[in-house]
Amino acid sequence: MHSAFPPQIHVFVRDWLSANNVVLRSRDGHVLIDTGYVRHVPLTLALLATPRGVGDEPLARIVNTHCHSDHVGGNAAVAASYGCPIAVPEGEWAAIERWDSKALLFDYAGQSVDRFRADVSLRAGTTQVWGDLEWQALAAPGHDMGALVFYNPEHRILISGDALWQHGFGFVMPPGIDPAALPATRATIGMLAGLDIRVVIPGHGEPFTDVGAALDRAMRRVAAFEEDPQRMARHAVKVLFTFALLDRQRMRRSDVDGYLQSVEIYRDFNDRFFRLPPAAFADWLLAGLVQSRAVAIDGDDVVPFGSEATAG
Repeated sequence: MHSAFPPQIHVFVRDWLSANNVVLRSRDGHVLIDTGYVRHVPLTLALLATPRGVGDEPLARIVNTHCHSDHVGGNAAVAASYGCPIAVPEGEWAAIERWDSKALLFDYAGQSVDRFRADVSLRAGTTQVWGDLEWQALAAPGHDMGALVFYNPEHRILISGDALWQHGFGFVMPPGIDPAALPATRATIGMLAGLDIRVVIPGHGEPFTDVGAALDRAMRRVAAFEEDPQRMARHAVKVLFTFALLDRQRMRRSDVDGYLQSVEIYRDFNDRFFRLPPAAFADWLLAGLVQSRAVAIDGDDVVPFGSEATAG
């Protein structure tokens, strides 16, 4: 798949805890798009130091598609290591400036981020030259209302962040929390469908070329959410807890009830959408995640699926 890119584009495919890193190399200065999660900072720095990263050369700029923890978690460490500025979408600028951990889903969602300073505000509708290529910055609200995607018309490449994956997109807040999020998601998918895209570099997962099929799947998911907003709430809670478990690697089953009560976003979702006693809320969540093979039970512990002690 990497042969689908000009030689100055290098993609480090990460996992569901850290977003993919995209390096755009240029004699005028290398650019890194998204820095992964804070737990994975040592690996992010190690990848950057390889020949496919920037090696021992300077890094001119960090760019974020949006400011969720899995995309900005390495910002502080990478900026400190390379002495480079950080560019964030204009719609995220104010929240970063005041470090609004609720709006950014940091502490509010039980996620960790080392604080960083944004130096540059990226505006939708502008064209940026990174890696000797022109990239159109396009507004892509939905999963994150301030998100941008970056499109290169010459090679028909889209750096999509969490606005489009091969099999969906990042979770979207249900109408009971943000009434604008789902309509914005539909509009973003429609906007992307209007571009001539050959290959997508998503925020998570391998780059892919079956763009039409991915857009169709994304629009069908939007329609399903429109028919059943409660499904959105269920999906969001499951995604958030799975992410937390990937971060922690394992959690005592007896601690899950208390964990869900200690993190504000789970309390909010339960109060608004489920109205279950804490123990019943935890039981419902774990049962659904085990059934979907997102998590597994390993003795007295809950672990990400595939990491349990009995697995190969």
